Amino acid sequence: MRMPVLPSPRHLRLLGAAVLWLLGGTLLLLSMLVPAHTELLGWTPAFWLGGAPLMVVLVLEPTLPRQVLALCRPQRRAIRRAI
Repeated sequence: MRMPVLPSPRHLRLLGAAVLWLLGGTLLLLSMLVPAHTELLGWTPAFWLGGAPLMVVLVLEPTLPRQVLALCRPQRRAIRRAI
């Protein structure tokens, strides 16, 4: 049986920075302070504020989408049983 490996402090700091980058970029894009597309830059702001940090988070935590889906699935089953 394998023991779970604890993430290193460096890994946690990188993940925290990427998540903050993603949240800050998303907030800027949603508040429309920075447009997602411009004539001069094209889609560059959207990529650097949303796409790039999302890729960094997924590289650091590749199982994150499955964990999020696993959190959502029991709720769907409970709703179906209630109906």
